Amino acid sequence: RLLARDPAKVDRVFAALGAPAPDRVAGDVLDPASVARALESCDAVVHAAAVVTNERKRAQEVLDTNPAAARVVLAAAVAAGADPIVHVSSVASLFPPPGPVIDPSTPVASPTSAYGRSKVGAELVARSLQDDGAPVTIVYPGGVWGPHDPNLTEQVRAAGTLVRSGVPITSGGLTVLDVRDLATVIARATVPGQGPRRFLLGGHFFTTPELADLLEEVAGRATRLPSPPRALRTLGRFNDLLMRVIPADLSITYEGMVFLTRGVPTDDSATLEALDVTLRPAGETIADTLRWLLDQGLLRPRHVPRLA
Repeated sequence: RLLARDPAKVDRVFAALGAPAPDRVAGDVLDPASVARALESCDAVVHAAAVVTNERKRAQEVLDTNPAAARVVLAAAVAAGADPIVHVSSVASLFPPPGPVIDPSTPVASPTSAYGRSKVGAELVARSLQDDGAPVTIVYPGGVWGPHDPNLTEQVRAAGTLVRSGVPITSGGLTVLDVRDLATVIARATVPGQGPRRFLLGGHFFTTPELADLLEEVAGRATRLPSPPRALRTLGRFNDLLMRVIPADLSITYEGMVFLTRGVPTDDSATLEALDVTLRPAGETIADTLRWLLDQGLLRPRHVPRLA
């Protein structure tokens, strides 16, 4: 059963997947009454709803929604006796880390971005319930790629931008996590009687030169753009200001460039071993993402000649 603000959207999304739509309850994660209706007779709960964006113009919406949603949903799940209660957090709640790798021992961070701070707020709610012994399982995904993205999230939009406009060759790097691998981890983590658990799942990490090489191999095109990290962050700040006055949705934002230019890998080995999961090759994920963007008319054949 799904809790959805727009029940009709559920039908559209599942039709695109060729799958039957599940039962749904109309409501909002900030409304305790609709959350309680959605949880009636449920054995387990997966809380994956969040406002996911690094756009500064939506910063207050992010801060107002994500921690409050965690409080409402997780508390209701505990009250309903659900086991397990899976909370989908984010690597952003652990960024920036104190070392060169994010691993299961990495503490909750003090991020500067609104999205990161919102996920920290939600994270602290989940950890508090874990400390009380509630059967809360926390999953920390990295940058999620993949086809059939009904909201055209920033990571998937960025994939299109990289092949259309070029790959900034700079410091840091980014992770590529297939949405289908994330779904497998969530499904395998939804097992009762395990108590509080945490699973880190950042995905494959690539420096920007490595990503350019892989895009060229998969799509047949990758323009390399040498880009000083400070210049990228400055451009992101400018775009943030620009989007306040014009109706544009620019892919280069300040917070996005912070994540890129200071990105580090994650050590997912404990998660993959515990849940017996093997991540699919990143090239497969990237190819499927770009093919879907091409099918949706968001890329042209000249952008991805090897996939057209």
